[in-house]
Amino acid sequence: MNAFFWFLKYVLLGPLLKAVFRPWVVGVENVPKEGAAILASNHVSFFDSIFLPLMLDRHVTFLAKSEYFTGRGLMGWLSKMFFLGTGQIPIDRSGGKASEDSLNTGLRVLAEGALLGIYPEGTRSPDHRMYRGRTGIARMLLEARVPVIPVAMIGTQELMPAGVKLPRIRRVGIVVGEPLDFSRFTGLEGDRYVLRAVTDEIQYELWRISGQEYADVYASSVKATIPSLNR
Repeated sequence: MNAFFWFLKYVLLGPLLKAVFRPWVVGVENVPKEGAAILASNHVSFFDSIFLPLMLDRHVTFLAKSEYFTGRGLMGWLSKMFFLGTGQIPIDRSGGKASEDSLNTGLRVLAEGALLGIYPEGTRSPDHRMYRGRTGIARMLLEARVPVIPVAMIGTQELMPAGVKLPRIRRVGIVVGEPLDFSRFTGLEGDRYVLRAVTDEIQYELWRISGQEYADVYASSVKATIPSLNR
């Protein structure tokens, strides 16, 4: 595991975040102590990728958007160093071949027996609602034949709403659901109807444990209509 990640978690950043935001977690026993698995999470804040790894004993690798690694200036450099130092992997979200490359990257992480964090919606929610999931997660879990654990981030959207430059002091939480079993679909990762059904089942469970309002459209479609959020 990356030494910088453990230094941030237990020495530099973790103790401070726990003291200030007092994060709580339930269901952590549902995360396997070893072996590959996918953590499928709702995505309402940049801080989701910080608090989830903070509260788990195992390292979590996220497939992070490439923009986090290419920013300019001091903040861009700090963002790049944080994501690289904590072992996150940049991906291109432009679609087509980039989507296939992202899938293969995720499969390599799982083949190493790691925990892979995925946001099925594909992007942060623009208005704190839950949106339709992308089917890449279904294809990945069926090809890798690994369990998927639903994770709901609670309250992180209130830390830094649009227009706020510094995080607000709010208590945040994490609900870890029971692993979902899709073994009945083994060998059907090429069937688009199966992929849609698996993805919808994951999203239903995330909706159930998060308590969010659900919108049956893609978040990216909504963000495209809001220039300030189309990033």
